Amino acid sequence: MIVRKLFGTDGIRGVANQEPMTPETMVKVGRAAAHLLRGTSERPAIVIGKDTRLTGYMLETALTAGITSMGVDVLLVGPLPTPGIAFITRSLRADAGVVISASHNSYEDNGIKFFSHDGLKLPDAMEQRIEELIGNGEIDGIRATAREIGKAYRVGDAVGRYIEFVKNTLPKGTMLKGMRVVVDCANGAAYKASPAVLRELHAEVVSLNVQPDGTNINKECGSLHPEGLRRAVVEHKAHIGIAYDGDADRVLFVDEQGETMDGDHILALCALDLKREGRLREDTVVATVMSNIGLDIAMQEAGIKVIRTAVGDRYVLEEMLSKRYTLGGEQSGHIIFLEHHTTGDGIVTALQVLATMQRCGKPLSELKACMRSYPQVLINTPVRRRAAIEELPRVQEAIRSAEAGMGGRGRVLVRLSGTEPLARVMVEGEEPAKVERLAREIALVIEKELG
Repeated sequence: MIVRKLFGTDGIRGVANQEPMTPETMVKVGRAAAHLLRGTSERPAIVIGKDTRLTGYMLETALTAGITSMGVDVLLVGPLPTPGIAFITRSLRADAGVVISASHNSYEDNGIKFFSHDGLKLPDAMEQRIEELIGNGEIDGIRATAREIGKAYRVGDAVGRYIEFVKNTLPKGTMLKGMRVVVDCANGAAYKASPAVLRELHAEVVSLNVQPDGTNINKECGSLHPEGLRRAVVEHKAHIGIAYDGDADRVLFVDEQGETMDGDHILALCALDLKREGRLREDTVVATVMSNIGLDIAMQEAGIKVIRTAVGDRYVLEEMLSKRYTLGGEQSGHIIFLEHHTTGDGIVTALQVLATMQRCGKPLSELKACMRSYPQVLINTPVRRRAAIEELPRVQEAIRSAEAGMGGRGRVLVRLSGTEPLARVMVEGEEPAKVERLAREIALVIEKELG
């Protein structure tokens, strides 16, 4: 077999029933992962959960067959948010967890990603070893026999366990009585858990998109399509709207006026609240290079440091774990509260924002005003050759000139696309016309250098 790359930055993903997301390959992935876990405990077990995609049944069955064929047990939890599967893996003392989901993608796609026993993303070295076992055919000659074959068990109380975990992230005695909440579950993995959590906390709940049929996940709903949620919040005179993606590891909000609120504003709001509570470790928040400069400015004014990482929640988490920082996340709505969880959790984030609204006694629109998003321009410039941006003197001079022209109240980010022959030029600043002009000037220099 030809060795090829299976794992991307966030697991394995592709069109369902096409390579690599085929039953045949998933059997091999299950076998390889199980093989690496044999010997870690007397009877290893792997949790498998999924979102609501039709193809989840097919891939779940294939993974189960592969894992059990190696003498490892499987614990099937059914549809559950990705962060819920990370929690359940820890709660059940399992050796690993697998999520079958393509997150915010349409139903035609699917993917898998692994968690280690402690609810963290699988180390790169282990992913690489899984690929090697499959690519060189080694795994084909290894299998359990007779009584060594693993078993598969249904875990009936997984959703209930997760609901209790999520509720316990709030201070003891906190209730949401008197709060009217509209929640859009994207016909995805949160369709049971999120409305139940909110109702058990005595909120008045209006539920949208909680009838998954296998093909309607993320379809014109959820965090990528908040238009319906905005209308519903205004119509029902709700205090807040909550929108998840398909696997509910990210969340966006709509305020009482029907205006959306992205992950940068969530980070700003929560950072200020945690600082007031004395719970923001080293007065620091972790964000990615794509977060708006408005976050930096708002945090600086509040005496909070912003550390930036590469794009991807795994890089945010790595930075947070290095110093045990309390809060981090992405503009897309992946928010990590490390004192509660090891991964972005949309429902946990929603509860923290609701609790902040209660503590402050202010509407979301007022709390959101703690940060102003600066105008942003993104230009994709075609390139014929690749070269390190930092090694191009004329490009560097154009970047420095642009930054100087904004007087410290703006930001420039230039990077080469990892997948396309493009250079991406992003400029943020206070004046839209100036931002547009500076971005085009940098793009023109890149075009002359690399075009």
